[in-house]
Amino acid sequence: MRPDKQEIIEMLSLTDKSQIEALYKKAYEVKKQYVGTKVYFRGIVELSNVCSKNCYYCGIRSGNTRVGRYTICKEEVLAEAKWCHEQRYGSIVLQAGERESKAWTDFITELILGIKEISGGKLGITLSMGEQTEDVYRQWWEAGAHRYLLRIETSDPELYTTLHPSSHSYARRLECIRTLKKLGYQTGTGVMIGLPGQTVEHLAGDILFFYDEDIDMLGMGPFIPHHDTPLGYLIGTYDPEQALTAGLKMIAACRIALRDVNIASTTALQALMPTGRELGLLAGANIIMPNITDTSYRDGYQLYEGKPGLDENARSSRDNLEQSILSIGESIGYDEWGDSRHYRGKAQSPTDNPS
Repeated sequence: MRPDKQEIIEMLSLTDKSQIEALYKKAYEVKKQYVGTKVYFRGIVELSNVCSKNCYYCGIRSGNTRVGRYTICKEEVLAEAKWCHEQRYGSIVLQAGERESKAWTDFITELILGIKEISGGKLGITLSMGEQTEDVYRQWWEAGAHRYLLRIETSDPELYTTLHPSSHSYARRLECIRTLKKLGYQTGTGVMIGLPGQTVEHLAGDILFFYDEDIDMLGMGPFIPHHDTPLGYLIGTYDPEQALTAGLKMIAACRIALRDVNIASTTALQALMPTGRELGLLAGANIIMPNITDTSYRDGYQLYEGKPGLDENARSSRDNLEQSILSIGESIGYDEWGDSRHYRGKAQSPTDNPS
């Protein structure tokens, strides 16, 4: 049954602390019933900050001439993937700025094949590489990638135009999401919460968009302004506490409305509060993406202001996360892909890990 928009608006509009806590508890009960209390790690490699897009909110937008650009070589990426596999992470995420050249897309194919080889096919692979042609998406799928995150950022076309140059097409982004689903990917998307001009009606519409597009996994986070962007002027009036609460309410509302999708507790929550990711889990999320990128590159991949963990190595990140997750009564699905139950309920992927 399609979620009721007014009920979603009421959840997102809560201001009383006791009612908000009750919302989180309800979401957690839904989480326990539909996806359980096991957290799945996706070790994320921030492969490159070279980007053809010029989004007004993003710190690595093409128009930002103050950021040093980098691309990690194949050998380093595969070494990080090997470490990820040895640490029993079930999956790896390759994320980068958006590019569509053949040299770039072939490079990603090489990485996918290499990761499959060094892990004996045991590492699940998620890509977040932006808009591509159907042929490229198919090439990556056939190489062994099986999940794809392409954030819509807002499902409202008018609001979308206020956040992007005219050269950016909402219609194309939506078409890409639908193409990914057609090809068989576990398809993820997400939005930013707290954008200028955004209302709870917009956010409720986003949740209905996730439902209507039959999305399998969500990667959402609070909007955090970056000083080297056109929206950097909002830093002076930004309220981290309010942003954190809005982000957690969105996670909770998505869990209640959508039930069995995978929901990431993102690093942006941690940027607002050191325990933000743990709070995200308690509000209904079930995925965490520890950063396994070499620390020498991390300063160059700041999509928003105050990104945490720039100097925290991958092992420290793993140990700290494990301790904090166990402390809130949850377990970790080591050596498991943790595929979306929503996706698994529709069709079994030919690459599904049996664990």
